[in-house]
Amino acid sequence: VHLVESGGGLVQAGGSLNLSCVCSGFPFADFRMNWYRRGPRKEMVASITQDGRSTDYGDFVKGRFTISRDNVKNMVYLEMNNLKPEDTALYYCTAGNQFGYRYYGEGTQVTVSA
Repeated sequence: VHLVESGGGLVQAGGSLNLSCVCSGFPFADFRMNWYRRGPRKEMVASITQDGRSTDYGDFVKGRFTISRDNVKNMVYLEMNNLKPEDTALYYCTAGNQFGYRYYGEGTQVTVSA
């Protein structure tokens, strides 16, 4: 099983980044996909159902981020706009299903300068 994130980097406040997570080794379309971040604390950033029809976001997102997925390419994305310094964190994707299987990537660092 592999989950590999990319797209992080250094950006100024108000800027944008697009994160990607490519997955392999498990039936991607059967798993709910999530983005978490670990900064001062661990937070759920965004979540998307297996069919991509339903999404959920952490309260701090407030319309700035969008999660999406491609079940053909086995990829999940996080579009982040209007970034703030407090968004600085290690962002990682996770996969989970109703049978308790959980998989995690190693993350990509996002740093937002003031």
